[in-house]
Formats: sequence, C-alpha cells, structure tokens
Amino acid sequence: MTAGRKPFFFDTTLRDGNQALKKPWNTQQKEIIFKELIKLGVQAVEVGFSGSNDMDFEACQYLASIAPKNMVIAGLARAVEKDILKVYEAIKIADKPRIHIVLAMSPFNMKYVLRKEPKDVRKIGIDAVKYAKSLIKENGDIQFSVEHFGDCKDNLSFVIDSLQEIIEAGADVINLPNTVERIRPLEFVKMVSAVSKELSDKAIISVHNHNDLGMATAATVESFFAGATQLECCLNGLGERAGNTNLYEVAICLHNCGVEVPLNLSEIYETALTVSEMSGIPIHEKMPLIGEDALAHRSGIHQDGASKTQGMKKGAYRPIHPSLIGRDDDEKFGFTSQSGKTALYEIIKREGYPITVEEAVRLVDIAKKESEKIGELPIDMILNIYIKEIYEIDGAFKFISFKKLDNCEKEKFNLKFSHNGKEHDVTEHGDGPLECCLKALGDIGFPLKLTHYEQSAFGEEAKGVQADAMTTIQLETPDGRKILCRGKDPSTAKANVKAIFNGLNLIYG
Repeated sequence: MTAGRKPFFFDTTLRDGNQALKKPWNTQQKEIIFKELIKLGVQAVEVGFSGSNDMDFEACQYLASIAPKNMVIAGLARAVEKDILKVYEAIKIADKPRIHIVLAMSPFNMKYVLRKEPKDVRKIGIDAVKYAKSLIKENGDIQFSVEHFGDCKDNLSFVIDSLQEIIEAGADVINLPNTVERIRPLEFVKMVSAVSKELSDKAIISVHNHNDLGMATAATVESFFAGATQLECCLNGLGERAGNTNLYEVAICLHNCGVEVPLNLSEIYETALTVSEMSGIPIHEKMPLIGEDALAHRSGIHQDGASKTQGMKKGAYRPIHPSLIGRDDDEKFGFTSQSGKTALYEIIKREGYPITVEEAVRLVDIAKKESEKIGELPIDMILNIYIKEIYEIDGAFKFISFKKLDNCEKEKFNLKFSHNGKEHDVTEHGDGPLECCLKALGDIGFPLKLTHYEQSAFGEEAKGVQADAMTTIQLETPDGRKILCRGKDPSTAKANVKAIFNGLNLIYG
C-alpha cells in the first residue's frame, strides 16, 4: 500500500506540544520553533488553538503570515462555529490554510463526555464541516479528526459511515487519533487499515498517536504501511501526558525501511536541542537517536563490534550513522565493570595518546577493579591508570638519573639506576643517548637490542610549561623476546631512557 506514496508530515508541536507545557510559548517563542520546522521541511504545521486565548490567536495569525507558500498551515477547532470562525480568521492569510475540526466518536466519550446520541454527534460533525467549507471554500482544505478513534473498535462501522458523509460535506483529510494509547499497535493499525480501505480514494488518511504506553512510534509507522499518508507528530515527542509520536523516530524508521522521507534529516539533532532549550524539557539520555547515550556503548561485546565497524554506514550496534541526523559526535565508549580492552583502547586513543590493543589488555583488570567501586570511570581516571601502568611501570629496575657529560670527543652519558635495591653508576659513550644507555645496561649484564624507535610531542607549550616528549620503542632480548615500551618526559633524552626502563621492568619484572 506504499507504492507511489510519500509520508506527509503534519507537525503539532505548536499546538499539541505547546498546550502541554507548564508555560506555553508566546508568539516570539513559537516563531523560533516554527523556523526550525521550516528548516526540517515539514509539509504541514498546526500553529495553535486560536480559540483558546488572544495570545494564541495572535501567534497563529502571525505564523500564517510568514509561512512558506508550500506549507500547509492548520489551526484546531472544536466542532462549534465560534472555534471554526476563529481558526479561519487566524490562518486565512496563509497560502495553504487548513481548518482542523475535532469531534469524539467513541462510544465512551459520546455517552459520558459529549452526552449525546451517536446520530446527533454525526450531525454535529457534518454541520461543522459544511460551515468550515463555507468559509474556506476552495482556498484551503478541511481536516476532520475522530477524537478517541483508538476506542472506536466496537462502533467502527458507525464511524466509517459517518466519515463517508463528512467527506461528502467537504472534508479533505480524515485523521484517526489514538488520543489515549490503551491497546497494542496491531489492533489500532487494523482499524486504520479498515478505514483506509473504505475511504482512501476519497480523502487523505491521517493518524495522530499519543504515547501513553510508549508505542506511538510503532503505531504511526505501521499505520503508514496500512494506508495512512499523513503522519501527525511532535518535535522531541512533546504533548499531553507521555507525549505524542516523536517525529524523528518515525522519519528515521521509515527511511531505514526504504521509504522516501521528504524531510531534511540532517536538521534533526540541532532542532531537538533547540526544542529542549525552548521547552525547558531536557532530552533524556536514553532518548532514541538524540539522547546523549543513544550512541554510547558500555558492554565489552558491543564495544568490540562498534569499534570494528566505525565509519561504516551501518554499524554493528547503532540504527544509523549519526551524521544522518546532523550529529557531529561519534559512538561513545564508557568503561564499567562490564567493559573490556576495546573500550580502554578507544577512549585512550581518542584522547590523543598512543596505545596498542596489547597495552589495553594490560590495563583491563586494574580498570575493572576501580569500576567495581565507583561505576563508570571518568576519562581522567582512565588516563591516570594508563600513565601509571604504561609510563611509570613499577619493577625491579628504578631509573635514578641520566646526564650528558661535557668536554668529550664523542657523546658520553652517565646513567644511574638501581636493580633489586642495588645501585649502579655507569658511564658510556656512543651516538646519542639511546645507544649510550643500552651500552651501559649491556655492560652490567642486561643486553638489549633496539628494533623500533619513534618520538612525538604531546600537549602544548604554554605559560612556561613544556610539552612532553613521548617515546615509543621496541626492544629485543638475546633470546628473541620483543616488547613495546613507552616513556615520557619534557626532556627528549630522558623520555628515551624512561622507555627503556619501562621495557626492562616488562621483560624482567
């Protein structure tokens, strides 16, 4: 039922979302959100309930006056003439105005809220649409919502028959709200499908789902595949009680299903941040797509898969590449007692420090013990563990000093260190500090061969503080064992020597 159809997004943030705020927006605040909706490329916007108060009427009128020509501008009205007239007066200036009439048709609401017989409710709906049509004529369209449609399973035939007449009276869009989510999505979608089969050739079918049970996104997405073209949503899932269908989740799910979504998806993240700031409602860290933790991995298994699929369009443990919605951050790795070497490797590497997977393995048990005490480790603590275990290795060898001697034909250095508590004082000459240090160690029975060397600077020189030299070397023992070791110090020569002594403690420790 989706061939040739694109979803038509009807955003209700400025009406349904706004009415649920503890402090509703004024015109200037609504304008900020409205401009975000324009950037997103939303096709229709319900700008408010103009009959509720003067402030909302003025906001609706102003937004209608600045709306792009290709955007439908709607206002909500109860099925009474004064509301309908208010909407018309507020939005008639728009290039594509829409009067949106809402009327309950569920058995429960007709009996206990409206306190009217079904035939009388039907007539109210028909008359309301006829009146709206007399105002807007051919200059705009009319939407009719069956409030509490989700509760209409027992009188669905009555609803469909009523909608037939309401369409004949002039309705262009039939909206089917799950005003209070009480049932599983499949049951709601079956009802949407039944209406669509009867009426989709006569009017656009729409759905409007609330999130009382947390399944509004599922109900909305599946309703599209069941025949609903217009999808009513809110930015950040704002709305009464537990909120409305979240526009971002629906759009991305349809996109992932191969449906052409006519929105600027890359604007989603920036929009979400703006709406959060404007509404005073923080984005929950676990909120799909836009939450801080939506890209976070703490399980060792997940971290391994995420690391191996970084940069790929499809990741092992994420629904989309974050750039799709305008996020410039990447997957995050947090270290807890459930994490492994991959988390340490990624965290330390992203902080700009050199590390191998083998070195990360050496840190895991230490980091896990710390995490068992406090939970997720702060980055500073992880780096402290890294520095201590990689650059300050404790063992039998203790480096004391390394000095270049003056007035020598060749470079000559004096090395002082202790081994198992016994101090050694050795002087050697050679081509540079590395060769001298290795020759000095060989003199007293610790021969080592240098097979790899590199050095880089880390940190910035500022306020008299010198950046650290960071040395990475590979040493080989006479029996063929090889070890990668590192050293750091403001002095390049000392960084080299410290790397050698870290290697000694790894080889002989």
